[in-house]
Amino acid sequence: MSDQGSYRRDSARVLLIDELDRLLLLKFHVDPDAPASGHGWCTPGGGVEDGETLAQAAARELREEIGLSVEPESLGSAVAETSGYADVGWAEGIFRDVFFQHRVTSYQVDVTGQEEHERKYHAGYRWWSIADLAATNETVYPFGLAKLMAELVAGQAFDDPIQLPWHH
Repeated sequence: MSDQGSYRRDSARVLLIDELDRLLLLKFHVDPDAPASGHGWCTPGGGVEDGETLAQAAARELREEIGLSVEPESLGSAVAETSGYADVGWAEGIFRDVFFQHRVTSYQVDVTGQEEHERKYHAGYRWWSIADLAATNETVYPFGLAKLMAELVAGQAFDDPIQLPWHH
């Protein structure tokens, strides 16, 4: 998988799994100026900056968003990706999210390194079990996460990243 492409925005994200096989998800406000507009859940991660590989961006985002420092090489190969068209106001076009997996024994999230715009949207975090992911009616990105998590926790390895459904 190339780190380059014709995407409007490339994002590198991390499926952070703890010793209890739970996944860390960050809660975000859909519209921080209108809290009643709802919220969603997503994995730590964000946009790839010029000159960064996907793994470098994923490692940087872990440090900024939850205070976890990892070497990009420790993330290994991407395990999943999703892409599709979106018009999010500040950008329009084909977006791609690439997901890496990283295991921790336990971890206390530290959000003090978040950038100002991240803090504006941030509404909390939670460690989710596979059962909770499969049963929730809340909005969780990416789609298909419970099934992917079950496969990863079971030790399934993939030759190529799994293609997840686009969420817009």
